[in-house]
Amino acid sequence: MDKFIITGGKKLEGKTQVSGAKNASLALIPATLLSYGKSTLFNTPELNDVFTMIKLIKHLGVESTFSNSVLELNTTNINNYVAPYEHVKKMRASVYVLGPLLTRFGYAKVSLPGGCAWGPRPINLHLEGKKLNGAKIIFDVSSVGATGNLLMAAVLAKGTTVISNAALEPEIINLAEFLVKMGAKIEGINTTTLTIEGVDSLQAANAETISDRIEAGTILIAAAITKGKVVIEKIDPKYLNAVILKLEDSGCKVKLYDHAIEVDAQEIMINPTNISTAPFPGFPTDVQAQWTAYMSLANGVSTVTDTVYLDRFMHVSELVRLGADIVVKENSAVIKGVSKLKGAKVMSTDLRASACLVLAGLAAEGNTEVLRVYHLDRGYQRIEEKLMSLGASIERVEGKEY
Repeated sequence: MDKFIITGGKKLEGKTQVSGAKNASLALIPATLLSYGKSTLFNTPELNDVFTMIKLIKHLGVESTFSNSVLELNTTNINNYVAPYEHVKKMRASVYVLGPLLTRFGYAKVSLPGGCAWGPRPINLHLEGKKLNGAKIIFDVSSVGATGNLLMAAVLAKGTTVISNAALEPEIINLAEFLVKMGAKIEGINTTTLTIEGVDSLQAANAETISDRIEAGTILIAAAITKGKVVIEKIDPKYLNAVILKLEDSGCKVKLYDHAIEVDAQEIMINPTNISTAPFPGFPTDVQAQWTAYMSLANGVSTVTDTVYLDRFMHVSELVRLGADIVVKENSAVIKGVSKLKGAKVMSTDLRASACLVLAGLAAEGNTEVLRVYHLDRGYQRIEEKLMSLGASIERVEGKEY
């Protein structure tokens, strides 16, 4: 289990680019199961979760090559319709193979999925739509995973399927546009109502994975918490409108370009800024932990509320080790800003908690050790190298060395 050793107090400055979106890749890869032939996915991130998904579909008979962010998948010889627990237990997104397998082959056996150790994260919304005939589906709660899974199931179903209260996340748009390139008939893309007319078959196609808005949001907050100035290139600002607005409220100067974002926090005193997570286009739950770290240094009291996952605050106890003053009440964290954080040894508990602790370490006095960064490697492609390119003092130490 690798760890990071961070020497805090260095302002991040410069330009960087983020990798392809983890959550988009984890939908695009199983979508290729719907076709016969070779599909190519460009800008695919080199992440542990992506490697896990590749292993899973290879178990189903898919042939793959992966190099320089280009992933080629040949679905010609699929010969297995069972996704066993040994693969699925590692991440919740494994359930994405359920819809494609069932609608194309009429049979699928998929173990209940695993992932980060917080929840509950039910899959009842996925199961409700597993029919091979078109249907009207109304989600009581908007769900990214369920929208993606049922969208993939519907494109080869008989008749018309209408999904109401569908997720609007950019990763779902990326998936829907890929399915259209494969020959799917989908209306209402970019709206909360998707109408899918089932077709007999789909063809292999190519897709470009969108840039990772969560990684971009993490680096923007890293610039803010270190009072630096950073430009993120090759990212569409509209993916991050909610985060950008809150950064401005906190005192940062933000400049937007066609495909770049600049945040300047060099002269700021961090204003306490409340956030409440919500499905896109609201403030993303996957940036909640990073924002909590940022607000721990604000000049006053702020509140962070997570309405998407009610118990996603396992990072708080570790931030307290660094000197933060935070109290969790139900699904909210009340944060009383402190003048400084002090380096300590902290433990990663899940993917975004890991990012939160890295950001806190960047701003803390002295050295911070972040243990179990394998969580981080699930969703960030060599994040330490990108941070180092911006001036951070961060070192990865392999597990065998400590």
